[in-house]
Amino acid sequence: MALGNNTKFYETPNHPFQGERIADEGDLVSRYGLATKEELWRAQSELRDYRREARRLLGEAQGDAEAAAEAGSEFLARLKRIGVLDDEESLDDILSLDVTDILERRLQTVAYRNGVGNTAKQARQFIVHGHVTIEGARVSAPSYKVDVAKEDSIEFDETSPLADDLHPERAEGQ
Repeated sequence: MALGNNTKFYETPNHPFQGERIADEGDLVSRYGLATKEELWRAQSELRDYRREARRLLGEAQGDAEAAAEAGSEFLARLKRIGVLDDEESLDDILSLDVTDILERRLQTVAYRNGVGNTAKQARQFIVHGHVTIEGARVSAPSYKVDVAKEDSIEFDETSPLADDLHPERAEGQ
Protein backbone atom coordinates (compact mmCIF):
# COMPACT_ATOMS: atom_id res chain seq x y z
CA MET A 1 0.00 0.00 0.00
CA ALA A 2 1.47 3.34 -1.04
CA LEU A 3 1.34 6.26 1.34
CA GLY A 4 -0.71 9.18 0.13
CA ASN A 5 0.18 12.82 0.55
CA ASN A 6 -2.24 13.13 3.45
CA THR A 7 -0.52 10.55 5.64
CA LYS A 8 0.61 11.92 8.99
CA PHE A 9 3.77 10.53 10.52
CA TYR A 10 2.78 11.43 14.07
CA GLU A 11 -0.10 11.26 16.50
CA THR A 12 -1.47 14.32 18.22
CA PRO A 13 -2.10 14.21 21.97
CA ASN A 14 -5.35 12.55 23.05
CA HIS A 15 -6.24 15.40 25.39
CA PRO A 16 -5.33 18.68 23.68
CA PHE A 17 -5.73 20.98 26.68
CA GLN A 18 -3.56 19.71 29.53
CA GLY A 19 -1.56 22.52 31.05
CA GLU A 20 1.32 20.41 32.33
CA ARG A 21 1.80 18.57 29.01
CA ILE A 22 1.61 21.85 27.08
CA ALA A 23 4.26 23.38 29.36
CA ASP A 24 6.53 20.32 28.99
CA GLU A 25 6.13 20.40 25.19
CA GLY A 26 6.88 24.13 25.12
CA ASP A 27 10.05 23.54 27.13
CA LEU A 28 11.25 20.80 24.74
CA VAL A 29 10.36 22.86 21.64
CA SER A 30 12.39 25.83 22.89
CA ARG A 31 15.30 23.73 24.24
CA TYR A 32 15.77 21.84 20.98
CA GLY A 33 14.89 24.79 18.72
CA LEU A 34 12.01 22.97 17.02
CA ALA A 35 9.84 24.96 14.63
CA THR A 36 6.52 23.45 15.75
CA LYS A 37 5.13 20.94 18.21
CA GLU A 38 4.51 18.71 15.21
CA GLU A 39 8.25 17.96 15.13
CA LEU A 40 8.09 16.94 18.78
CA TRP A 41 5.07 14.74 18.11
CA ARG A 42 6.97 13.06 15.25
CA ALA A 43 9.84 12.27 17.62
CA GLN A 44 7.35 10.90 20.17
CA SER A 45 5.75 8.73 17.48
CA GLU A 46 9.18 7.49 16.39
CA LEU A 47 9.97 6.54 19.99
CA ARG A 48 6.57 4.83 20.27
CA ASP A 49 7.39 2.78 17.16
CA TYR A 50 10.77 1.75 18.60
CA ARG A 51 9.15 0.63 21.84
CA ARG A 52 6.41 -1.24 19.96
CA GLU A 53 9.02 -3.12 17.90
CA ALA A 54 11.06 -3.97 21.02
CA ARG A 55 7.93 -5.31 22.78
CA ARG A 56 7.03 -7.34 19.68
CA LEU A 57 10.51 -8.88 19.51
CA LEU A 58 10.49 -9.66 23.24
CA GLY A 59 7.00 -11.16 22.94
CA GLU A 60 7.96 -13.39 20.03
CA ALA A 61 10.88 -14.72 22.06
CA GLN A 62 8.55 -15.16 25.09
CA GLY A 63 10.69 -12.93 27.28
CA ASP A 64 14.01 -14.52 26.31
CA ALA A 65 16.03 -11.33 25.84
CA GLU A 66 18.94 -13.18 24.16
CA ALA A 67 16.73 -14.73 21.46
CA ALA A 68 14.85 -11.45 20.98
CA ALA A 69 18.12 -9.53 20.54
CA GLU A 70 19.27 -12.08 17.98
CA ALA A 71 15.99 -11.78 16.05
CA GLY A 72 16.14 -7.98 16.24
CA SER A 73 19.86 -7.64 15.57
CA GLU A 74 19.31 -5.36 12.54
CA PHE A 75 16.88 -3.21 14.55
CA LEU A 76 19.36 -2.92 17.44
CA ALA A 77 22.24 -2.24 15.03
CA ARG A 78 20.28 0.61 13.43
CA LEU A 79 19.48 2.22 16.80
CA LYS A 80 23.12 1.91 17.84
CA ARG A 81 24.34 3.33 14.51
CA ILE A 82 22.19 6.48 14.87
CA GLY A 83 23.21 6.79 18.53
CA VAL A 84 19.83 6.22 20.20
CA LEU A 85 21.34 3.21 22.03
CA ASP A 86 24.88 2.74 23.35
CA ASP A 87 26.90 -0.29 22.22
CA GLU A 88 26.31 -2.24 25.44
CA GLU A 89 22.54 -1.58 25.62
CA SER A 90 19.92 -4.18 24.68
CA LEU A 91 16.25 -4.46 23.72
CA ASP A 92 15.15 -3.92 27.33
CA ASP A 93 16.84 -0.52 27.29
CA ILE A 94 14.66 0.62 24.37
CA LEU A 95 11.62 0.48 26.66
CA SER A 96 13.23 3.03 29.00
CA LEU A 97 14.18 5.56 26.30
CA ASP A 98 12.87 9.12 26.49
CA VAL A 99 11.87 11.47 23.67
CA THR A 100 15.01 13.53 24.39
CA ASP A 101 17.10 10.52 23.28
CA ILE A 102 15.47 10.84 19.84
CA LEU A 103 15.72 14.66 19.73
CA GLU A 104 19.43 14.52 20.61
CA ARG A 105 20.16 12.63 17.38
CA ARG A 106 18.64 15.20 15.02
CA LEU A 107 21.12 17.06 12.80
CA GLN A 108 19.92 20.35 14.27
CA THR A 109 20.86 19.30 17.82
CA VAL A 110 24.12 17.53 16.91
CA ALA A 111 25.22 20.53 14.83
CA TYR A 112 24.41 22.92 17.69
CA ARG A 113 26.34 20.73 20.17
CA ASN A 114 29.28 20.70 17.70
CA GLY A 115 29.26 24.51 17.67
CA VAL A 116 27.71 25.16 14.26
CA GLY A 117 25.42 27.81 15.72
CA ASN A 118 25.15 29.99 18.80
CA THR A 119 21.69 28.56 19.51
CA ALA A 120 19.73 25.52 18.37
CA LYS A 121 17.51 27.81 16.28
CA GLN A 122 20.51 29.38 14.58
CA ALA A 123 21.93 25.92 13.83
CA ARG A 124 18.54 25.07 12.30
CA GLN A 125 18.65 28.21 10.14
CA PHE A 126 22.16 27.40 8.88
CA ILE A 127 21.01 23.87 7.99
CA VAL A 128 17.81 24.95 6.23
CA HIS A 129 19.69 27.62 4.24
CA GLY A 130 22.14 24.99 2.99
CA HIS A 131 25.28 26.06 4.84
CA VAL A 132 25.91 22.69 6.55
CA THR A 133 27.41 19.51 5.11
CA ILE A 134 27.95 15.98 6.42
CA GLU A 135 30.98 14.29 4.86
CA GLY A 136 30.90 16.91 2.11
CA ALA A 137 27.22 16.36 1.21
CA ARG A 138 24.84 19.26 1.83
CA VAL A 139 21.96 18.31 4.13
CA SER A 140 19.11 20.79 4.49
CA ALA A 141 16.77 18.78 6.74
CA PRO A 142 17.14 19.67 10.44
CA SER A 143 15.39 16.42 11.38
CA TYR A 144 18.01 14.24 9.63
CA LYS A 145 19.21 11.47 11.99
CA VAL A 146 22.99 11.69 12.27
CA ASP A 147 24.97 8.44 12.46
CA VAL A 148 27.46 8.38 15.34
CA ALA A 149 30.28 7.72 12.83
CA LYS A 150 29.40 10.87 10.85
CA GLU A 151 28.98 13.15 13.86
CA ASP A 152 32.47 14.66 13.60
CA SER A 153 32.14 15.38 9.86
CA ILE A 154 29.45 18.07 10.30
CA GLU A 155 30.84 21.37 9.06
CA PHE A 156 30.05 24.46 7.04
CA ASP A 157 29.93 24.06 3.25
CA GLU A 158 33.23 25.32 1.80
CA THR A 159 31.33 27.56 -0.65
CA SER A 160 29.26 29.11 2.15
CA PRO A 161 30.19 32.57 3.43
CA LEU A 162 29.89 31.04 6.91
CA ALA A 163 32.94 28.86 6.23
CA ASP A 164 35.04 31.95 7.00
CA ASP A 165 35.96 31.90 10.70
CA LEU A 166 35.63 35.69 10.82
CA HIS A 167 32.01 35.73 9.61
CA PRO A 168 29.95 37.79 12.12
CA GLU A 169 27.30 35.06 12.58
CA ARG A 170 29.84 32.39 13.52
CA ALA A 171 29.81 31.30 17.15
CA GLU A 172 32.72 32.36 19.33
CA GLY A 173 35.64 29.94 19.30
CA GLN A 174 34.58 27.79 16.34
